[in-house]
Amino acid sequence: MSDAVPGSDSVVTTDAALATAGVDSYLACEVKQQPTWPDPVALKRATDRLKQVPPLVFAGEADVLREHLAAAGRGEAFVLQGGDCAEIFSEATADRIRNKIKTILQMAVVLTYGASTPVIKMGRMAGQYAKPRSSDTETRDGVTLPAYRGDIVNSFAFTEESRTPNPDRLLDAYHVSASTLNLIRAFTQGGFADLRSVHAWNKGFSANPAYAKYEQMASEIDRAVRFMAAAGGDFDALKTVELFSSHEALLLDYERALTRLDSRSGLPYDCSAHFLWIGERTRELDGAHVEFLSKVHNPIGVKLGPTATPADALALAHRLNPENIAGRLTFVARMGAGNVRDALPPLVEAVRDAGVAVTWLTDPMHGNTFTSDSGYKTRRFDVILDEVTGFFEVHRAAGTVPGGLHVELTGDDVTEVMGGTEEIDDNGLAFRYETKVDPRLNHQQSLEMAFLVAELLTKK
Repeated sequence: MSDAVPGSDSVVTTDAALATAGVDSYLACEVKQQPTWPDPVALKRATDRLKQVPPLVFAGEADVLREHLAAAGRGEAFVLQGGDCAEIFSEATADRIRNKIKTILQMAVVLTYGASTPVIKMGRMAGQYAKPRSSDTETRDGVTLPAYRGDIVNSFAFTEESRTPNPDRLLDAYHVSASTLNLIRAFTQGGFADLRSVHAWNKGFSANPAYAKYEQMASEIDRAVRFMAAAGGDFDALKTVELFSSHEALLLDYERALTRLDSRSGLPYDCSAHFLWIGERTRELDGAHVEFLSKVHNPIGVKLGPTATPADALALAHRLNPENIAGRLTFVARMGAGNVRDALPPLVEAVRDAGVAVTWLTDPMHGNTFTSDSGYKTRRFDVILDEVTGFFEVHRAAGTVPGGLHVELTGDDVTEVMGGTEEIDDNGLAFRYETKVDPRLNHQQSLEMAFLVAELLTKK
């Protein structure tokens, strides 16, 4: 989070004012991946309340992030975006939030020190509660119930009561997000993130090769910091970090209810997060998600899978960023390791040749999911790394900028992704498989990835 928050006096905005600003144009579009709320009265009561609550983030913070993302698009910084596949209300505890923050901070230190590159840190945190599903329902043993769409909609337990969409959960999501953001601000601004604590961030994790390599780097940083202190260096810049919030803007009832007009500019911002993205399943040019995010002034992203065409990319850029403002639009490539070297170059080259201002990120997770022999939804760590490598190779060949990394991770020692130096195999997945939706990198695998990306950043 940024200390300086210009425009932080955003206030409650009336529906009429937002309608005048064009925010409600999405209502005339086809909307996908939304729950069927059984009680419209309860839904209106929940969204009316959300329209009155304070914003979770401020327009000025989103503007700061946009400038940072513009720098990443020019190759002057690198984006690290990470966090849970789907946040769970019950897991929004101080320990779990701290561990995620530590993991992101450690990865950022590895990237910054290893590649001499400023790192823009974004958490998939404080709002990543809704998930798209391939089917509206799920059937078990002849019983069919609504699919689990994330804690903001319903509960994971396979019962009729748990799976019935409940609009009161929209308010729960707001309050859990607020408490999560409060902890993030405390950890990143209150001394926990001080670069002189790089050794402390490793405490509580078992010894293994990735941690040993990190400890060696931490010692080098520690010596450099002591030298700077002896030379009379100013440590203010080392004491705090900016950590921005982000999530997929999937549930439009929630996103619209948290949209406000900035008191400085009069422009609408979605104040549920600093950065919002449109998923691969909802990026239709004439769809409600593209229409809604075209009207808010946050920096935004779009996931592009292997079926995306150059025409798709250019049309989305024109629709979402018609003024071609640097930092406004991020494309997140999620091709799959087997596709990235063939499917990504035409998109990158078309965007380059059209002079479109875009920051490119790689999401090496979502295109590489499969079901193991033992029945677990998982990914292979070496395949994930191969997609990251392919992403860098494509940009080097095109003379463009690989701007960042978007990964699903946790700060805990889960066993959800196969491989890594721990050599998690199919049998090992059952040891601590905790995700309710998609498998995540654990803390050690996250560090391993950071070291690989640091090496890739130093290659020309």
